[in-house]
Amino acid sequence: MLEAPISTHLHAVRSGSAPVIEFLTTSAWGTRRDAREICDFVMGNPHEMPLPGYVDAIRRASVPRDVDWFGYKMNETVPCEAAAQSLRDRLDIPYEAEDIFLAKGASTALALVLSAVLEPGEEVVFQTPPWFFYESIIAFTRGVPVRAPVDRETFDLDVEAIAAVITPKTRAVIVNSPNNPTGRIYPPQTLRRLAQMLTAASQEYGRAIYLISDEAYNRILFDGRRFPSPTAYYPYSFLIYSYAKALLTPGQRLGYLALAPSMPDRERVRSAVLTAQFSGFGMPDAVLQHALPELESLCIDLDQLQRRRDLLVNALRTQGYQVHAPEGAFYLLPRAPIADDRAFVEILAADDVFVLPGSVAELPGYFRMSLTASDTMVERSIPVFAAAMATATERGRPIGSATRR
Repeated sequence: MLEAPISTHLHAVRSGSAPVIEFLTTSAWGTRRDAREICDFVMGNPHEMPLPGYVDAIRRASVPRDVDWFGYKMNETVPCEAAAQSLRDRLDIPYEAEDIFLAKGASTALALVLSAVLEPGEEVVFQTPPWFFYESIIAFTRGVPVRAPVDRETFDLDVEAIAAVITPKTRAVIVNSPNNPTGRIYPPQTLRRLAQMLTAASQEYGRAIYLISDEAYNRILFDGRRFPSPTAYYPYSFLIYSYAKALLTPGQRLGYLALAPSMPDRERVRSAVLTAQFSGFGMPDAVLQHALPELESLCIDLDQLQRRRDLLVNALRTQGYQVHAPEGAFYLLPRAPIADDRAFVEILAADDVFVLPGSVAELPGYFRMSLTASDTMVERSIPVFAAAMATATERGRPIGSATRR
């Protein structure tokens, strides 16, 4: 039989996402996730019907108005202008329509920008605990993933830790705010220090280090907070965005990459991104592009999301869990009452409450919960968390002994 070779390059791609893929496919949640009676906090998936306005916008966009309605689409003017106007209104930064490159979600936008700026073997720094797929996407685009830990007390960016891993091979630094999984919104003073450090490092090595700002959750903000975009503080910046979070429609792949208005050598950078886009990272489907101007004005009920956050944080703290209140994004990060977070997740799963073990997100001793679970799931889960705390205590393991990393 002839050998059927598989690219060895995929080994590096696969290793980065293997922990989460293994959990999603082999855990108890993987076999029970479609059961109606479970309380599902694992992923940022919807557990209620979508926004009526979203459905109406998609329905209207599906009706052709001319012969080219479903023809090949590039970065069409009307949706790009709508996205740029939204950025101007929300961030008070003068983004322009020609700096918007439409993509099939933030993950594709990240692959697009890395393909445009990376030489094979160059390094890309990201924070840990990370979003699950940074390492895989960096490896897929022939880069070298490099980790820098956040401050484990405050979950703020550790600018000194980032500086410590920057080398002459560093091409980009990825920053995710509001952060998945910590819920931290990085404050202006931190972003200024990051910009100063990147400017100094770029000057030292004689070439720009790009900042890639992953802002998929920049509309999911709690307690009346405003979002400071990292792209406001550093000229060599890219912004990536996904509509999946504000609309809670992760199966509809729509997002974009935006060049910061302060980006030097703009025409050359635009040309590089467009070349990468035509080389394999295509634009969103026609219907989503047509619908985008209407989708810009929509968002899930943030008050409801905040009520869930407050209810769960208060209940878990009362039961003895250590948990901070996130400033944005979808997630809570309680510490497990035993050191083995996977074992604790199994205790919860036995009573049909499913959460993500922190070790999957490089944060052993914690577990992650998505606030997109329904109100019914939240209410049903609270006594299960209390019982799980009691079970952990009865097993004789030290409460709060989860190690930090």
